[in-house]
Amino acid sequence: MTQLLLNGIAPLSHLGVIRVEGEDAAKFLHGQLTQDYALLGLGEARLSAFLSAKGRMQASMVGFKRSATEVLLVISQDLLATTLKRLSMFVLRAKAKLTDASADFALYGLAGDSVAAVAGSTAPAWTRAEVGSASVVHLYPAAGQPRALWVAPATEPAPAGPALDPALWLWSEVQSGVPTLTQPLFEEFVPQMLNYESIGGVNFKKGCYPGQEVVARSQFRGTLKRRAYIAHADSAVAVGAEVFAASDLEQPCGMVVQVAAAPSGGCDLILSMQISAAEESLQVGAADGVPLTLQSLPYALLDDI
Repeated sequence: MTQLLLNGIAPLSHLGVIRVEGEDAAKFLHGQLTQDYALLGLGEARLSAFLSAKGRMQASMVGFKRSATEVLLVISQDLLATTLKRLSMFVLRAKAKLTDASADFALYGLAGDSVAAVAGSTAPAWTRAEVGSASVVHLYPAAGQPRALWVAPATEPAPAGPALDPALWLWSEVQSGVPTLTQPLFEEFVPQMLNYESIGGVNFKKGCYPGQEVVARSQFRGTLKRRAYIAHADSAVAVGAEVFAASDLEQPCGMVVQVAAAPSGGCDLILSMQISAAEESLQVGAADGVPLTLQSLPYALLDDI
């Protein structure tokens, strides 16, 4: 049933766009983000994170080139201004100009049959295709359905196809298992706590960027103790809420990362928690906690990078 529901085109008002222009645009981002932008081709996109010096995520984004001198970063609106300000501080002598371009572009989510109908075909995640003046970035699937991000100049008509309830798109984001960082989670996680190394969000072979040493140490010294999981709750929970194991209601073992109403009732969520708690009975909140049921991730976690 959910597969039938997850088909159509939804406006994405919760996302914004940072434009990076100039001959050093990709080179500049390469030195600031967790992914490789120096080798970014026009047919590719990058999931990446912007970190503090201590390796904590301050924002996540999907980036791609519109041309050799223009990169767009699609980011949660509530972190856009902070991220733009901090990134701009590091430009220094680089030939790159950063601006809030949210008003210049229209963002839509494509799901189900609408992906191939609009883009001409489906493709692996983080593939970019041009459809006229629009960029179509293929994303991780959800509920067995392909998904993509449509980014086009605001003056262009919206992609043609059946309407998709934006609430269902948000649910598909949770079901994809690919978290988008929002303001309540600022500096809460290193990327691996959200599985970013397994879903194309971290490149361990590129040069330095803020927080790189912490990310590398977490990966290669076996210090990572938290992962992202998908779960279901029968009643609403909030982003940033603490998760507890029923055997220990004194110390939280995790945190709610992303939440969306489930088509069948209740809500589905992404949480980041201690790996050791995955076999426990879990709940959101210590007192009168909301029970959680873990679901399977739709992708495999990488053992070797």
